[in-house]
Amino acid sequence: MPRSSLHRADRVSAILERLSSEGSVDAAVLAEEFGVSPATIRRDLQMLEDQKLLARTHGGAMAVDVAYELPVRYRTGQHRAEKALIAQRAAAFLPHGPLTLGLSGGTTTHMLARLLAERVDLTVVTNALNIAAELALRPRLKLIMTGGVSRTQSYELVGPIAEQALAGLNMEIAVVGVDGISAQGGLTTHDEIEAHTDAAMIRRAEKIMVVADGSKIGRKCLARICGLDDARILVITDDSADPAEVHAIERAGTTVVVVRQ
Repeated sequence: MPRSSLHRADRVSAILERLSSEGSVDAAVLAEEFGVSPATIRRDLQMLEDQKLLARTHGGAMAVDVAYELPVRYRTGQHRAEKALIAQRAAAFLPHGPLTLGLSGGTTTHMLARLLAERVDLTVVTNALNIAAELALRPRLKLIMTGGVSRTQSYELVGPIAEQALAGLNMEIAVVGVDGISAQGGLTTHDEIEAHTDAAMIRRAEKIMVVADGSKIGRKCLARICGLDDARILVITDDSADPAEVHAIERAGTTVVVVRQ
């Protein structure tokens, strides 16, 4: 996608990704690159500063020296092509015929839900509000929502209410999005309550499919969902993942499928 055609959510995602890799951005350079006015970029930077996602400087902005979780609306534009390939491979792995499928929150699981929307004989169990909105009006599949407390960063319903709902359900496969996966840390995310709810979904599934773009391979976040010492886990990632980290995960006993563009 040409930079000049980016919508605001995609544009600010690109700004935050640039900050993450380079530490600072220049407003004039961004305006030229995205084909928008300097005033538009200044408004983008001000909005992100108000959300404490960056610190504005004269003529640009710099990264804040904290670890934070990007709201899901800004993550959608990051690594979009890679996530689409991962979602397509995950869909291909799912068996035909009647299937009860768990979907946690995440941008890649949301893409997968879109690919599955026309399937028949599919029951989807999810705690993700955006996935439920995607599937609620599809007459040929059954949708089960967990309930729970809404997290604005991830559009997920989490906590004891969600976990109680999951405890009464059985799923053949759970497709789980994570913020990090490593041989040492296992599956991790930014929020400890969300991690607990994700673990509850994993416990109720016969098989677990983890969808994680290459930027998440080798990353270890605050809250541990589960370890990699579980033979039910299959990880799907893309070829931007660090090969050494992929091998380390495989040595831990987990199967990794790498999709290539």
